[in-house]
Amino acid sequence: MPEASMTRVDVEGRTLKLTSLEKLLYPATETTKGEVLNYYATVAPILLRHVAARPVTRVRWPHGVIGDSFFEKNVPSGAPSWMERVRIDDVTYPLVPDLATLTYLVNLNSLEFHVPQWTVAEDGEGALVPQHPNRLVIDLDPGKPADLHECSQLALHLRERLEGLGLTLHPVTSGSKGMQLYARLAGDLSSDQVRDLALQLAQEMTKRFPELVLWKMTKSLRPDKVFLDWSQNVAAKTTICPYSLRGRELPCAAAPRTWAEVEAGAARRGGIEQVMLEDLLERIGPDGVDEDGKLLADLLA
Repeated sequence: MPEASMTRVDVEGRTLKLTSLEKLLYPATETTKGEVLNYYATVAPILLRHVAARPVTRVRWPHGVIGDSFFEKNVPSGAPSWMERVRIDDVTYPLVPDLATLTYLVNLNSLEFHVPQWTVAEDGEGALVPQHPNRLVIDLDPGKPADLHECSQLALHLRERLEGLGLTLHPVTSGSKGMQLYARLAGDLSSDQVRDLALQLAQEMTKRFPELVLWKMTKSLRPDKVFLDWSQNVAAKTTICPYSLRGRELPCAAAPRTWAEVEAGAARRGGIEQVMLEDLLERIGPDGVDEDGKLLADLLA
């Protein structure tokens, strides 16, 4: 077996060893590890805002997306001492405040970054502790043959309902098969309270649109419906971070969308699709629809 190549780089004053840049992580598109590292370096100024002060769980694909993968919560073995971390229960999570940390984790073939809906902050004794959630997430998971078409239809119903409660929703196609809708919260409700609100909403939508929506987790009931996964608001749960890649056959990313795009997806099947890596980079570039991450800027306010 040939020896893996290694390149030393300086990232914000940290010297990192990047390995196997030529490795194909997405064989279907011949997307290499070097291209994945470049993607994350490009989106970092935006993505880092969404992982700030949140413990980060990664999904790693050591041999690319055609191989096995595993979730990793703890700080990786051999991680540098400068990596920031927080211990919650029995897990020591990494925090990802900068490009150096992000690059280090991506170099370990971490393709997906998942975060909870809450952040950590110092308590009176200087320890980092979880806060109340500062956002609500509504996860829309379509059961085949339902897809983003049905998700978009439900998203429009949810936008109307949540606006009546004074909440502004921000749609994100997940990069996998579904969609998330986020709303900023004031931080005055516990995770259990937010979960209960999401459950009530899911039950209400199921009652109003029984042919479209499902609130129960029973998988046998999901075909041709959209499961409104209220449980993503449980404190122990995490959701794919906006702008993160997904470990699927194609290098798609969790992409913030405009409501005009969602409306087009609701109007006809195929009117909205998941966003590929290259397309997302165009969306966040100069004059792009999501230039500098503006579509989720209000979520971070």
